[in-house]
Amino acid sequence: MKKKIDIEKIVTDQLIAQLEAGTGQWKKSWASLGGDLPTRFTGQHYKGINLFILALTGRGNANWLTYKQAKSVGGQVRAGEKGTTVVFFKPFETKDRTTGEDITIPLLRCYSVFNAEQIDGLPEKYFPVIDADAANTEARCAEADAYIKATGAVVKHGGDKAFYIPSEDRIQLPDYEQFDDAVAYYGTALHELGHWTKGGKNRCERKLSYGEEELVAEIYASITCAKLGIESEVREDHAQYLAAWLKIIKADKKAIFRAARDAQKAVDYTDGLQPQEQEQAA
Repeated sequence: MKKKIDIEKIVTDQLIAQLEAGTGQWKKSWASLGGDLPTRFTGQHYKGINLFILALTGRGNANWLTYKQAKSVGGQVRAGEKGTTVVFFKPFETKDRTTGEDITIPLLRCYSVFNAEQIDGLPEKYFPVIDADAANTEARCAEADAYIKATGAVVKHGGDKAFYIPSEDRIQLPDYEQFDDAVAYYGTALHELGHWTKGGKNRCERKLSYGEEELVAEIYASITCAKLGIESEVREDHAQYLAAWLKIIKADKKAIFRAARDAQKAVDYTDGLQPQEQEQAA
């Protein structure tokens, strides 16, 4: 009998190894991509857990291909290179054991992809020239300000702390001038906006532990910063957060899947609140 592959454990162990090795600074990896997100062979961006998995590798190229896809465009994975495991859900048609009705169950499956950096002979389009200054935001970002405003979230400034207050449904931030730079401001603002998405039935309505919610908000901020072309920075308290996240992930192999799923839902939610013109331009 063929042994069942525990895909969730494989992916979780892969992430734990990357985090413990110090490569788990996904924000920096996205900065090196010029603000772009890990990208499929089709040109579409990865989402959810796959986005998190690939960003954690620290690769400086946004493009990922399977072995066959690389060969199809004249590339060859270099000898000794190891692939990265990503996942997808395959619909499985069956019958409900109780009602006998036809139902569709999503089955988790996995496959390996290689970064363009690991492949020889690829066309030049897989190695775009990145403007070193494009990912650096030294001044206010009008697009980011507009993105936050379009969500309708109430944002107040003042004081020296940043937080979301559920009872008042508002975000509190220090004044812009109190941050070291725009990168620090928007990284913080979008982290708190991530928390804002959890509140109320009209939003994502998450009920998570403190550690899991912080992980969701941080993944949300990283994705949104990348979408807006802002170089996210690694937080000063990264080590503290990293230790907490590792504890959560090690205790539950499904935890990172849930966090990535919830973060993606939050991104999709705030993307959906943007003006139509901005959605088309994105």
